[in-house]
Amino acid sequence: MKIAVGDSADHGLNRQPRTRPADRVFPPVSGPGRPAWRHRLVSSGAVTDRDNAVGWNGAADDDHDASRERLLTMIRERAVVRGPVVLTSGQHADWYVDLRRILLDGDAAPLAGRVMLAATADLSYDAAGGLTLGADPVATAMLHAAAAQGRKLDAFVVRKAEKAHGLQRRIEGPDVAGRRVLAVEDTSTTGGSVLTAVDALLADGAQIAGVAVLVDRGARAAITARGLAYRAAFELADLGVS
Repeated sequence: MKIAVGDSADHGLNRQPRTRPADRVFPPVSGPGRPAWRHRLVSSGAVTDRDNAVGWNGAADDDHDASRERLLTMIRERAVVRGPVVLTSGQHADWYVDLRRILLDGDAAPLAGRVMLAATADLSYDAAGGLTLGADPVATAMLHAAAAQGRKLDAFVVRKAEKAHGLQRRIEGPDVAGRRVLAVEDTSTTGGSVLTAVDALLADGAQIAGVAVLVDRGARAAITARGLAYRAAFELADLGVS
């Protein structure tokens, strides 16, 4: 069985097949008490009481777990397209994952923002964004989720090429020079899009806190080879399509 996952650089359902799952980052919650991924962050010292991006104690932990499980259910039900799909390459796939059905959905997007904040709670950053188009709804969801938690988080958009008119900016939004930023993407196989954003951010004087994706499909090696922290909320195995 072949599995395809939508990529930010592709169009419609005519996209390259994505077949390579990655190592699990945040396993599903099993049993009562502190979730395994939360316990790992606390025991490593990555998350402390000062992390006000997400309320980490007591009922808040349960809320994060519930948000993650609900979002995962939505991804499985709304973003996983079952049935034969003919890709641009001419190859055939039996599954297709379209995360825009989640990140542009009024119910799911707020959950995605909260889940992404939780997945990156051990990183220090005050702005998030990446290469348009795949990163845009991710960063926007995180911005609004942070605001709902009483935290200010800016977003930015990295153009694929410098604009030829107006202010001719490559990175739109608040200035990123001298700031710690998080490069995000909806999903990544090779890391190409998000690393293009990283290069543009570095050229603009930003400090890269790390890279984060909603669904990882194999980009870990390419990203960590650059010495960057990498976080993912889900992998293909979580979606039941690996």
